[in-house]
Amino acid sequence: MKKNFLLLIAALLTLQLLAQNKKIFTVKANTITSTVAPTMWGIFFEDINMGADGGIYAELIKNRSFEFTKALMGWTVTSTQSIQGFYLGSEITVVNQPDKALTNPRYIHVALNQHQKGSLGVTNEGFRGMGIKKGLRYDFSISYRQQTAQIKLHLELISEKGTVIASTVFLPAKKGAGWQNGTTSFIANETDSKAKFRIWFEGDGSIDLDMISLFPSDTWKGRKGGMRADMVEALAAMKPGFIRFPGGCIVEGHDLSTRYQWKKTVGPVEERKLIINRWNSEFAHRPAPDYFQTFGLGFYEYFQLAEDIGAAALPILNCGMSCQFNAAETVPLEALDNYIQDALDLIEFANGDSTSTWGKVRAQMGHPLPFNLTMLGVGNENWGTQYIERFQLFQAALQKKYPAIKLVGSTGFMPMGDVFDYLNKSLRNMQVSFVDEHFYNRPEWFFANATRYDSYDRNSTTKVFAGEYAGQSDRMVSPENKNNWLTALSEAAFLTGIERNAAVVNMASYAPLFAHIDGWQWTPNLIWVDNLNVMPTPNYYVQQAFATNKGTHVVPITYKNNQPATGQDSLYASAVIDKINNTLIIKLVNAAPQPQQILLNVEGLKKKPTTAISTVLQSSNLETVNTIAAPPALHPLTETLALQKNNTTVTLKPYSFTVIKIQQ
Repeated sequence: MKKNFLLLIAALLTLQLLAQNKKIFTVKANTITSTVAPTMWGIFFEDINMGADGGIYAELIKNRSFEFTKALMGWTVTSTQSIQGFYLGSEITVVNQPDKALTNPRYIHVALNQHQKGSLGVTNEGFRGMGIKKGLRYDFSISYRQQTAQIKLHLELISEKGTVIASTVFLPAKKGAGWQNGTTSFIANETDSKAKFRIWFEGDGSIDLDMISLFPSDTWKGRKGGMRADMVEALAAMKPGFIRFPGGCIVEGHDLSTRYQWKKTVGPVEERKLIINRWNSEFAHRPAPDYFQTFGLGFYEYFQLAEDIGAAALPILNCGMSCQFNAAETVPLEALDNYIQDALDLIEFANGDSTSTWGKVRAQMGHPLPFNLTMLGVGNENWGTQYIERFQLFQAALQKKYPAIKLVGSTGFMPMGDVFDYLNKSLRNMQVSFVDEHFYNRPEWFFANATRYDSYDRNSTTKVFAGEYAGQSDRMVSPENKNNWLTALSEAAFLTGIERNAAVVNMASYAPLFAHIDGWQWTPNLIWVDNLNVMPTPNYYVQQAFATNKGTHVVPITYKNNQPATGQDSLYASAVIDKINNTLIIKLVNAAPQPQQILLNVEGLKKKPTTAISTVLQSSNLETVNTIAAPPALHPLTETLALQKNNTTVTLKPYSFTVIKIQQ
């Protein structure tokens, strides 16, 4: 009896000790602290890492109009006139005729002398190969001018092993009709991720060829000349509140001649002037001499994409300054009018009626109704007094004509220091709608800065756009950076601080977005792809978890001493109410290497539900990464969580990010 009594006392003491050490989180579900902006979690898009050409833009032919610096880059000529692998150039020549078109002056001239199939041909290597799917239709198009007798074009898809996996014949129309457009289609009988496209010429005479194009038929929404559906689907699955485009440093250019000019990216695709991509030679460790911008993905397509996936469009325009890490060119203030006019015209392109000058261009492209643009960025990672001077001129002109448009201003390339402080203060004094802050730091910075916005003025009319963030496993610009679980977990901790301070931060997006595994310049990136597959990273799943569980209002979740959980005991937390769906959503990060048991005390619910949905991202190995070659090693796992009447015990797994949804 005495032994049992002692055991009972010991058990009671143990329970009392455990109760004293319990980690208690209190959520006040009926206490609103701020609203969550509909734009809160979004997408940053830039044509880096073959994100556009060779990526989301589904064109399979590289250098389709022969306008690369080297006119036949991407093409190989097979001819009986080749000697030891060198093509002598008498049968196929590149013609540069500026009077044909200022935007697309080059084409190839093919001269045949009773050639049979197999004696003269051209092969295109695609963008690190071509992703071809068995049973899928491929749509070929071409611009041509036939001078003499009819010529046959034998079209073939060639596997990586050299076998023909699809073929057809294209017969140009009769001679003498000037430049014409032709199309045909064929179906692949094998799948190959590194295929090539070949044209064999047959006949007698000559023909001119331009805009040689090949698209898969399974583009997003089945649009001709459209986007890779699987890549767009990965974006749509995030339910983004906005999409920022076209970048990024792309906006600035190495110098002003290579800056992004939106007017050159709209209208008929064959009239869009190709330029070199600024990431072509930016990094010695990842040169990409064949990286150009064809602008098949232009501003019209960006607006259309935003509309498709339910995101607000956020275009960024050049402010009259090139990249200050490169040429650092500036346009004199007295010569800035054309840049400002581009901004005014863009708003008209997006919002003007179909009778306006630029609204008519939009309507002719297939969208008579406005895109309803509400915000616009001026400059990207620009800094100094020269930036503020130029921004002021943009602001005055834009507010005069379009006072409802919200403007985004740059706070430079770092989230702290003299440059940041000057820009942040100057832009806020100008009452800019958003200041754009960028964070490329190691994981420890993200963990430590979960409190970053706690001290910001919650009543300021200037809100924060966390425009570019990404945990760096090594260091910024290092090719050794990995999208591992440590970086993603640290971002989750940081994002709880953003969500808790939704009164201060209205938008946030990871950057960069896409990267091709064989064509990247920068790492880490949110989504990796090859020619056939899409691979979401752990970082993607973190951003997606916040975006798809956005809620409408922030509610308090407190920990020790009635304070927010911002790293005490390696725990981080935030909570929102979704008033539309009557759901309480709690986000919890355990950054410790061991499981942690917490007591979750929820006050103020309209009902007392007995279950909740718990979704967990977790790995005990902080170096875990996802790879295209295997199913995702790290992805969300969902289960039902039993709720108690009062405090519910929840075990947070080691190194985990947990989302708990309680339906009211």
